[in-house]
Amino acid sequence: MGKIVKVSGPLVVATGMADANMSDVVRVGEQRLIGEILTMTGDAASIQVYEETSGLGPGAEVVTTGAPLSVELGPGLLENIYDGIQRPLEAIMAKSGSASITRGIEVPALDREKKWDFVATAKVGDKVVTGDFLGQVQETPSILHKIMVPAGAEGTVESITSGSFTVTDTVATIRLVDGSLKELTMVQKWPVRVGRPYKKKFTPAAPLQSGQRVIDTMFPVAKGGTAAVPGPFGSGKTVVQHALAKWSDVDIVIYIGCGERGNEMTDVLREFPELIDPRTGETLMKRTVLIANTSDMPVAAREASIYTGITIAEYFRDMGYDVAVIADSTSRWAEALREMSGRLEEMPGEEGYPAYLASRIAEFYERAGVVQCLGSDEERRGSLTAVGAVSPPGGDLSEPVSQGTMRIVKVFWSLDSSLAYRRHFPAINWLNSYSLYLDNLKPWFDENLGESFLKNRTRAMTILQEESSLNEIVQLVGKDSLGAADQLTLETAKMIREDFLQQNAFVDIDSFSDYRRQAMMMQLILDYDSQCRAAIQKGASVSDLFAIGARAGIGRAKSVPVDQYEQTYARIAEEMTSQIEEIAERGEVD
Repeated sequence: MGKIVKVSGPLVVATGMADANMSDVVRVGEQRLIGEILTMTGDAASIQVYEETSGLGPGAEVVTTGAPLSVELGPGLLENIYDGIQRPLEAIMAKSGSASITRGIEVPALDREKKWDFVATAKVGDKVVTGDFLGQVQETPSILHKIMVPAGAEGTVESITSGSFTVTDTVATIRLVDGSLKELTMVQKWPVRVGRPYKKKFTPAAPLQSGQRVIDTMFPVAKGGTAAVPGPFGSGKTVVQHALAKWSDVDIVIYIGCGERGNEMTDVLREFPELIDPRTGETLMKRTVLIANTSDMPVAAREASIYTGITIAEYFRDMGYDVAVIADSTSRWAEALREMSGRLEEMPGEEGYPAYLASRIAEFYERAGVVQCLGSDEERRGSLTAVGAVSPPGGDLSEPVSQGTMRIVKVFWSLDSSLAYRRHFPAINWLNSYSLYLDNLKPWFDENLGESFLKNRTRAMTILQEESSLNEIVQLVGKDSLGAADQLTLETAKMIREDFLQQNAFVDIDSFSDYRRQAMMMQLILDYDSQCRAAIQKGASVSDLFAIGARAGIGRAKSVPVDQYEQTYARIAEEMTSQIEEIAERGEVD
């Protein structure tokens, strides 16, 4: 048992902690506040306290639990909302009767009273290793929760029973290799700062479909990939994150609100139970875990929230599911690191951030990937996709958090405040963004959407870059001074921007667009461009080409109902071809 000698905000220094270890969870003071040991110097421990420390003073007792900061993993995670250190907020509110978290309150992460219907899949006498399935629980209508053999357990199943159990009831016993018996429950613990093991990691080869055209077509992220969404305040980072959480074709979403404003988390809580998942027909909450560490909660807990979220994600990945972690925002997590580093009196790095900031960012993103899971099943693969928002002050991408993120992630969706001010959403700047997964994903695109898809994407990007160069000339001499071909480039670029890249999240038809629809829309716009260029060669009038009826049809293409778009797009293509040919014939006569 130690004694406090210094209190500096969330940092507490205690002496007499010779029996404790680095990263141990401790209980501080009479209220038993939760803390974690950051550094040890002799018998003095520097402790990061995850709760408000006002009222603490020298002489207060500190008791170590002897275990690192860990999360409970088992049935009951889905549809739940936790704070940064996995305390269930609804259960806390029910226990304390208050909307704010009472200091020192202890509530288990998983409900100890709720009974789950466990169906055994392993049999007595089966040899099992870490990661093998013992049984399953239908946690939500869309997710089958697999109960796995915990780490370090290997042996023969002695007994296993199907039935209705709480998470702490024994469901199976196995005889370990050393001859001892081990009782297994449906819950297991895992330290958050240690990545869960796997057999092998693979190169991601399939895209994560988000339903956002600017992401899926222009800057795709792979399942098991990493992406960053940087942008200044008000540019729509949270909206992009919400869209990814809503529509991504993954099995499970872990949404981490790290230092987020309370009203933004409230939006998520209100929306997700009402939104229907297009893949399962159930509400989105049925496949979501929310970690709400809002800006008014103690700053130290922000640092833990990222690790809590990704550990829960790894647990579902190990079952063979595709999981997405949406972290909003990693900048506020970095701010928590900076505050704790300052209080520990460490040598500051750039802009006051700790010197190890870049390695911590890399540590987080490197836990993403497509892996072969542990267990006897050689075919079981799971993926973990990590998407983090970055909030650089003033939109300055040269600051340390943005730079540290850009060095490690392979997709960069750069949000632009000027696009947001023009009400162009998602406000992803097509000139500053990039995806390094295009080569890896090419076989998938060629097989599923045809070889023309990526060729069209490259052509569309070229037109947008040409528009950027032409805009400088237009500002000097005006649009009318340009040649017919350049005027067409500007018009096509405008169509790509307004009719394809721009998307309305508040209109159901337009909020989600599947890959086939995206490919057909892009093909329509580029066919218009190539047919108009051919007509201009024959002497057709540019103004006549821009005024054809089919041009308005292309503009309305994104609002065509899902069950009608294929027929409608085919009709627009026919009308467009005949109208352009008619103008081209007139041009030849003239």
